[in-house]
Amino acid sequence: MEIVLDVENTTIKRNGKVILDPFEPSNFLVQVGMMAVKGGSECIVTLDHVEQKDTSGAGRKEIQKVLDMTTLLIMHNAQHDLMWLWECGFKYSGDIYDTMLSEYILLRGQKEPLSLDACAQRYELDVQKQDTLKKYFKEGYNTNEIPLNELSFYLRADLGATMGLYLKQEERYADPSCASLHTIRAITFNTCKTLTRLYMSGVKVDLGALQQVRTEFEKEKADIELRLHKQIRELMGDTPININSPEQASQVLFSCKVHNKKEWAELFEFVKTPQEFRDAVKSNSSRLFKTKAFTCPVCKGEAKTYKIKKDGTKFARPNKCKDCDARGYQLKKTNEMAGLGFAAPSKKWISANGFSTGKDNLDALIATSKNNRMDKAANFLSDLKRLSAVSSYLSSFVDGISTYTKPDGFLHVGLTQHITATGRFSGRNPNMQNMPRGNTFPVKKVFISRWEGGHICEADFAQLEFRTAAFLAQDKVAMDEILSGFDVHSYTAKVISDAGQPTTRQEGKAHTFAPLFGATGYGRSKAEASYYEHFNDKYPGIAAWHKKLGNEAIRLNKITNVSGRQYAFPDVVRRENGMPTHFTMIKNYPVQGFATGDVVPLVLIELEARLEKMQSCIVNTVHDSMVIDIHPNEKEYVLSIINTLNEDLDKLIEEAYDIKMNVPLLLEAKIGPNWLDTKDVI
Repeated sequence: MEIVLDVENTTIKRNGKVILDPFEPSNFLVQVGMMAVKGGSECIVTLDHVEQKDTSGAGRKEIQKVLDMTTLLIMHNAQHDLMWLWECGFKYSGDIYDTMLSEYILLRGQKEPLSLDACAQRYELDVQKQDTLKKYFKEGYNTNEIPLNELSFYLRADLGATMGLYLKQEERYADPSCASLHTIRAITFNTCKTLTRLYMSGVKVDLGALQQVRTEFEKEKADIELRLHKQIRELMGDTPININSPEQASQVLFSCKVHNKKEWAELFEFVKTPQEFRDAVKSNSSRLFKTKAFTCPVCKGEAKTYKIKKDGTKFARPNKCKDCDARGYQLKKTNEMAGLGFAAPSKKWISANGFSTGKDNLDALIATSKNNRMDKAANFLSDLKRLSAVSSYLSSFVDGISTYTKPDGFLHVGLTQHITATGRFSGRNPNMQNMPRGNTFPVKKVFISRWEGGHICEADFAQLEFRTAAFLAQDKVAMDEILSGFDVHSYTAKVISDAGQPTTRQEGKAHTFAPLFGATGYGRSKAEASYYEHFNDKYPGIAAWHKKLGNEAIRLNKITNVSGRQYAFPDVVRRENGMPTHFTMIKNYPVQGFATGDVVPLVLIELEARLEKMQSCIVNTVHDSMVIDIHPNEKEYVLSIINTLNEDLDKLIEEAYDIKMNVPLLLEAKIGPNWLDTKDVI
């Protein structure tokens, strides 16, 4: 029996974040709705609502009875619904169909909203739904407090929309053009179940270590800010600058302030030549100048003024000094230009409030500084880059982990499959996919085993993207290097080091992969650019394959990966230089898509299956790695599973995608007391 299912549950807020999972003690399941695909019969069961409670347990029995008869469970965002069912004790181990993930695959990498309402609208489904729930939530109602008749009406409408969406999608999948997507869809649905179980397992957080990391980060942030403000004062006199503001940091770097922030970015829409760009910048911004400070004669340097009472005493609360704007001093412009005075090279650097000060642009400016022996500027920019990173990791990881770690000390790692165009997983609450590597940001040390004497194991693929590119392109040079055990990352680091910039193997990794995804030596240091310049000469097969992909996109408005996954490029055109538009994505998608969108999910499913009868469990996956919490008695057995997986990789890929790999893939394993301090064992 095919059943459409949807659930309604309560939520809580913590630190301004909505938390809606069942691992919060105060959250609970309110309603479960089910509708049969054949016949359309429906069942709405209320479990816990202020107007009605399932005190007898009859509702729970009715839900389980339907699940026992179900052969295909159809949901929109199945991970959420399955998590609630399983955590609340309901059993279902059959096949699933996720209309959200199904639509994601049919979109072929095109960015479109995937909410149930948006999908239903795209298919012009007649959904009788009045979304009054938002009004109740805005007024402070929780789900179990919304009038039961309105909540049931809403749930019934969602069931109907999911049903209609499922039927429409099945019609599309019957089209021959979608034949290659069937396998992708099946593996995606199975991956969804695995990721749900991973989420439910959770990873143990050492709260003491987390506080230690916070203290270290906050101290480093304060030290960097002190150094930056000292240099800013030397550059810009007493001009007040908030270095944590991207807009004001831009003023320091580029020595100009935009006239009209609302119109700034639009001014460059039709700019084509470098001269047009320079003219637009000049005519629509003001040069910043150094200033000299004089003690404010009104407030006498106190930055505040007081009104006087009739008896001659001051009012208790002061006003901000209008003459100096609460600075305590007045500023007078001089004729010396402020800031570092960099020139933004193109409209790609434009942001809404000035020029972008993102990581890539800072890297380009650092490279420019080093190439021109501007040591002070390079140090300033490096500090600014580090400050941005430290601030980001404090808010994203330290605060994020604190917010989402449950009272029992477990963080449930949220992973989604539908955000990236390639199929690569995205993280949420917090995004663990951006977890920093190495000791530079020691956040990983807070993740420990749930068992005393247990171990954390990270199993990751060796050079997965490079090996994937070698296979897809059938580049003989790259394939020979892989078969001979050649360390491409060490080679990359050596090329850059020999060119005058000492580089570690870990640092070299980023440069190894970048050309595979369309990056060039532009904006890099001379030493780094030396590697990029000869990449295509070193690997002519990869260069030829990239050209072939571009031609395919121009001819068919899409490209198809070896697995059958498709990526659409409906507006692709050939530029005057012969290269297609979207060329970076055209080169990137097949490599990243097959490596982390197709192979990693397949291995993740298989690894979970082989761990099924063990206490050890998968607790996270980051790009091409899987993190396992190992029970103290199961260490050797888990390592043997990883070894046998290595032996079976080729067979797994061939059975799933009908692909014969002639480039070996290799899983390596590291074990330690926490995620950071792991050491190689395989």
